[in-house]
Amino acid sequence: MSIEFIGFISNNNSSEIIVRNGPVLDPVHIETVAKAHENAGFDRALLAFHSTTPDSLQVAQHVLGVTEKLNVLIAQRPGFTAPTLLARQFAVLDQFSRGRVALHVITGGNAKELRQDGNTLDNKDERYARTSEFLDIVRAEWSSDKPFSYAGNYYQVENGFSQVKPYRPEGIRIYFGGASEAAIEVAGKHADTFALWGESYAQVREQTTRVRAAAAKHGRPAPRFSLSVRPILADTEEKAWAKAQEILERATALQDQTGYRKPADGHATAGAKRLLAIAEQGKRVDKRLWTEIAQLTGANSNTTALVGTPEQVAEVFGDYYDLGISHFLIRGFDPLIDAIEYGRELIPLTRKLIGERQRAQEVAAE
Repeated sequence: MSIEFIGFISNNNSSEIIVRNGPVLDPVHIETVAKAHENAGFDRALLAFHSTTPDSLQVAQHVLGVTEKLNVLIAQRPGFTAPTLLARQFAVLDQFSRGRVALHVITGGNAKELRQDGNTLDNKDERYARTSEFLDIVRAEWSSDKPFSYAGNYYQVENGFSQVKPYRPEGIRIYFGGASEAAIEVAGKHADTFALWGESYAQVREQTTRVRAAAAKHGRPAPRFSLSVRPILADTEEKAWAKAQEILERATALQDQTGYRKPADGHATAGAKRLLAIAEQGKRVDKRLWTEIAQLTGANSNTTALVGTPEQVAEVFGDYYDLGISHFLIRGFDPLIDAIEYGRELIPLTRKLIGERQRAQEVAAE
């Protein structure tokens, strides 16, 4: 099972510990970080979606234009763009980039934020039902060799057809996230890769089991699995934990300026509740999963970290690989500097360690 490293390209230089001091859409930052990811050996980079931020599809087009090999993972939400149109938009971009595009489907758990984009479907289960119909149509646009019609509760299409198809015969990969029962059901039907936040070993076992069972219900093979986490590295373990403590102190001091704080309405998605649940177990879970930033911010994004030397964090990635994780979405609290640092040691060390495990497994199976 091959592994994939996914990075993160933000629209500007900001994080829980960095206050933005440039434009909201900073082309120089985007270009610099994109090229840094490519040079660091990342396979792909995520472009996120939020109701108030620059459009990720257009940003991804720019990223593809300034890189040669880096793939992009473009987050989009069902309910805002017609599925037929989005399918053609992605197919065109996939053709121009020669197959470097993937779709990350984010249904959205915060009804208040969704309403900023005019989405008034407040029931979460209904939103996931709409997502399932959305993906039915997207896949039909990508794969159908003749016009098709679709009659659902949320979408109706008459004689839909796309002249342009994805670059590769197997189509465009769909990444999918969500932790509720409704989300798992949709993942079982549609996901090529299922994305988890940085959870404990026990939680990963639980989630992957649920998704595999849902896929089996639909007669599909299990998807691949991705883990999102924030590595904090230093040349000794002691220095790494000191660095984590400094990050916590800076994040706490800058909450008002960065906006990374617990939602005022107490809102938490199912995924956030899972991260907060492990935070309740302690500051450090399993070998080196650190939870204090998740606790500080209400886990309203990817906020758990792995703390240690590059060798120690690579070892933990090996543990997750043994649990079925093949994709690692990693981003730092200092986005550009950390991406370069990950490429220097963490990524090659992890590839080497997992490659050795794969060869050992093959020998044992002979």
